[in-house]
Amino acid sequence: MLVLLHLFALFLLVLLGFYVFVANPRSRANQTFAAFIAFLALWTTKDLIFWNFHQENFSAGWWASSSFIIALLMQCALVVFAWVFPENSRTPRKKAAILFAPGLVLIPAALFGLLWNKVGFRGGVFDIELAPLAYAFVVYVYFVFGFGAFILLGKYRKYRGTQKGQQVGAIIWALAITGILKTLANIVFPFFNLYYLLPFSSIFVLPGVLIYAYAISNFKLFSLENALDQFRLFPIAYKIALSIATVAILSFLIFQIPIVYWAFQDGTSFEAWRKFLVFSVISALVPNLLLVLLIVRTISRPLQRITLAAVKVTEGDYGNEVDLRKSNDEIGLLAQSFNEMSRKMASDIEQLQKLNEQLIRTEKLAAMGTLAAGVAHEVNNPLAAISSLIQMMQAKQNLDKKTAENLKLISTQIDRITRVTKDMMDFARVRQAAKSNISINKIIETALRLASFDKSFQKLEIQNNLAENLPEIYADGDQLQQVFLNLLLNARDAMPEGGKLSIKTAQIEKDLQIEIADTGTGIRNSDAKKIFDPFFTTKPAGKGTGLGLAVCYGIITAHGGKIEVSTNNSGGTIFFMALPFREKIS
Repeated sequence: MLVLLHLFALFLLVLLGFYVFVANPRSRANQTFAAFIAFLALWTTKDLIFWNFHQENFSAGWWASSSFIIALLMQCALVVFAWVFPENSRTPRKKAAILFAPGLVLIPAALFGLLWNKVGFRGGVFDIELAPLAYAFVVYVYFVFGFGAFILLGKYRKYRGTQKGQQVGAIIWALAITGILKTLANIVFPFFNLYYLLPFSSIFVLPGVLIYAYAISNFKLFSLENALDQFRLFPIAYKIALSIATVAILSFLIFQIPIVYWAFQDGTSFEAWRKFLVFSVISALVPNLLLVLLIVRTISRPLQRITLAAVKVTEGDYGNEVDLRKSNDEIGLLAQSFNEMSRKMASDIEQLQKLNEQLIRTEKLAAMGTLAAGVAHEVNNPLAAISSLIQMMQAKQNLDKKTAENLKLISTQIDRITRVTKDMMDFARVRQAAKSNISINKIIETALRLASFDKSFQKLEIQNNLAENLPEIYADGDQLQQVFLNLLLNARDAMPEGGKLSIKTAQIEKDLQIEIADTGTGIRNSDAKKIFDPFFTTKPAGKGTGLGLAVCYGIITAHGGKIEVSTNNSGGTIFFMALPFREKIS
């Protein structure tokens, strides 16, 4: 019965210490608690060995020595915990050096057996006779214990009324319970030569340890919420520990027990030991290889995939993602975070590229506007003089037919140059926007009415899908009408034999979106990025100056919107515009 209690206590201590440590391994309080649990597990192990497998007339000096030393180390861990909890502060090294200095003398004294005169079993009865130095050791242990309790009492008064105060208060209760039970089992009863509670001293500490762990974990150690949190994020350390424990237990049950039975069924001879050692080594290879496989699958392979994906991202493959099966551990969280980061990086870089293209286009517009204004001004003056001379020559009555035709041709070309310079002046002219609250649907309908006077435009099949109840926007109606009319006429030019023209409007959050799609000749992908550049045109020579879409771009961006072009799935081109919904502030 006693051995089962010791095994249960040892198992519970290891499980509890591991659980609390892994929950927050960077916390000094959790680290110190794990150290305390480790010393307590050593205490339980020595009691398990000594009280369950002792031999008559065998020296118990090792048990007494380890009992004194472990008891002191546990109190040292308690003081360190009191210093760091709950602020997670650092241990004051000078104070620690002074407080723990006597241990440099007392621990060697325990190792060399100077704390007792005799210890062990005599006639099946345990007996110990302590030396005077042992009482000094015990007084020092209780002094360290009391010093730690005193620090915790001060912190309890400091944080009283808060959760930290409740945590410290619970730990003080745990110390009180543990201290009373351990004192009765290890000091009071043995003083009167009553040792029957001594084998249970490691069991008596369990209630205090559970309260201790409960307080550190913010009173969530046994809560359903904490259990669900651990289920959602199951750390790798837990998985590895569970795998090792499972493999070890199965290996023991499947291999070791049959090997022991087979090897020693005829006695403990040399041949039996040889069989046992050889086949134990062979049987150990299987679980070890299984553990290696589990660790590779759990850690190595996922980390390799994450590393390769990271290398690809550094090489410019933004948006590359790790192809891993979802898992609720740190690697799964890392892979998910990496994928989100990669997608966000790709999106941000795409946005930066678009902003860069818009900036370059805006700079081009500004530069070409200045150039266009200067060129138009310089051309118009001599062009006006030439036009006047042509008109004077045409007014003469004695012109021959060939000369009259040449003058008419020259006049036609002058008109063409005049139109080009007018377009250049319109492009270069910065007119103050006359903004007011307008209806975008009415502006589009007006542009359609103006375009419908053109015979070629009348050949088109118009599909209107203008959303109802759109809010008015604060914008320049004439400028927007110029944009829509220009796009409608471009669509007409792209469909000389007729086609379908679709116009849609909608409100998406705080933007009014306009889409104009045609089924014309379309735009090549290589031209899509240059379509809004000044003087770039896909029309034949003499049919366009390449300034219309540049003007449209300037007007839309000046209103804080955006304009984009893409290829229609059914052939043709789609112009997409978004204008921010901002009413005039009254």
